[in-house]
Parts: sequence; C-alpha cells; structure tokens
Amino acid sequence: MKKNLLMILFIFLFLLGGWIAIANANPWENITNPSKGSEQSIGSYANGCLSGAEALPLNGVGYQVIRSSRHRYYAHPDMVAYLKKLASKTQGFGLDDLMIADISMPRGGNFTSGHSSHQTGLDADIWLSFAPETLTRERLESPTAVSVVDLKSYSLRRDSWMDDHAILFQVAASEPEVARIFVHPVIKETLCGMEWEDRAWLRKVRPWWGHHYHMHVRLHCPDGSQQCVPQNVIPAGDGCGSELMSWRPKPDDGKKNKETVKKKRVKVKPSECQIVLTQ
Repeated sequence: MKKNLLMILFIFLFLLGGWIAIANANPWENITNPSKGSEQSIGSYANGCLSGAEALPLNGVGYQVIRSSRHRYYAHPDMVAYLKKLASKTQGFGLDDLMIADISMPRGGNFTSGHSSHQTGLDADIWLSFAPETLTRERLESPTAVSVVDLKSYSLRRDSWMDDHAILFQVAASEPEVARIFVHPVIKETLCGMEWEDRAWLRKVRPWWGHHYHMHVRLHCPDGSQQCVPQNVIPAGDGCGSELMSWRPKPDDGKKNKETVKKKRVKVKPSECQIVLTQ
C-alpha cells in the first residue's frame, strides 16, 4: 500500500514538473510564423520584438543559411535586403558564399539561451567560414566553425585568417544602414593595423568578447519603426586607440578577485510586443 502511494506521489510530481515546464516555456520560441502586422522593430535590440518579419531565403546569390532548423532566419525587411546586398557584393569581390547564422525568430523576442540580443530582426551573425560549394543539408545543419583567434595567447591565428576576411569586414561596415559590427578585440586590432585608404568604416567595428568565429552585424533602427530604441552613438574616431588597448588581458598580480553574483534583472517588454505575440 505504501509503495503504491509513493508511486502515485512520484507520478504526480513528475506530471506537475512537466506542467510547470510547459507553463514557463518561452512563448517566443514556440511561434513558427511571423505576425500579420506591419513591419516594425519594437523595443531595444536586447529587449523587444518584431512585427511583419520576412524570412531570408535559405540560399541566394553569395550566401547560404546554416542551421535553418532553429528557425532563426527571420528579420526586418531592411536586414533581409542588407544581407542579400552584402552577399552579392562579396561574391563580386571573389569571396565564396557567406554562411548566415542566427538573425531572429519569426516574431523576434528573447531566446531561452544563446543570445541576449537578436530580438528585433536587426541583428545577424555571419560566420567567418566561407562555403566554396553548395553545402548538403547535413553540412548546413552541422557546419564547422573556424576561429581566427587564439584565445589563450590573445593573438590572431594566421593559419585561419585570410584577406577575404578583411574584405568582408570592410564591405559589411561600409553600408550606411549598419550601426555596429561586433568582433573579437584581436580582430579589431588586426584591422586597425592594416593600411586603408578610407578608415571611416573602422569606427563601426566594435570589440566584444566571443566573436572570434563569427561577426555580429547590427543595423540602425529602420525608418517607420517609431518604437525602436537605438543604441548610443559610437564615439568619434576609428576606435583603434586607447579604447581598444583597454580590452587587452591585464597581467595577473596574484590577487584573486572576489566573485560577485549579478542579479538578473527582469526586463519588461514594450506593451506592443504582447500584441505581436498574440496576432
């Protein structure tokens, strides 16, 4: 009798856990189609949503979309147009196909894990690997990431770096709709050390950890998206001075810093996002 009661209690707790998990599931990740509203990037890059999204075709001139099963190839139409334009231009320079990774989910919104931004259809990851041929479905779903940075020595991996990378960064950042391009600080240093007739575009290339096998392109808020929240203006200059040097690892002085626990702040999305979620 006691065993039966324990079994019933176990089953109840198991089912309760399942119900709680379902109730707490991220609703943005459960939606498989864009909203019917007008094209709007709403909120900030890291706390917003996307109305009237457009799906980037999975392959086109000069690019291929990888890991499409994740359904993260939706974007504001401005981003779709930008990616198509960029891929066409890089192909014209003789580069192999770009490998387009995560953009946004069908209605934007936050990911359970993996990204804090990519919520408004204005962020896109482009891998620093190129596709010299049309990849099979299996290879598109499980591509090999190639890092161009030796993270331990904080130096460029010369065996992975190509002139094509420099061309890609320059072409990508030179477009007026681009607000920022995030790369590993070592990549920024490498670009700063090269000779360029025009260095203005370097200002948009911003150092940020983690971006050693891909670059993260971010567009300005589109015209007509009144609820889109832009980032602060980038500081003047090419960003190759003391600011960049501040990213270099500091010498170990033997003192261990006390670990600080950061409280995760609950972000409240713009009220318009509830409409986008339920359209």
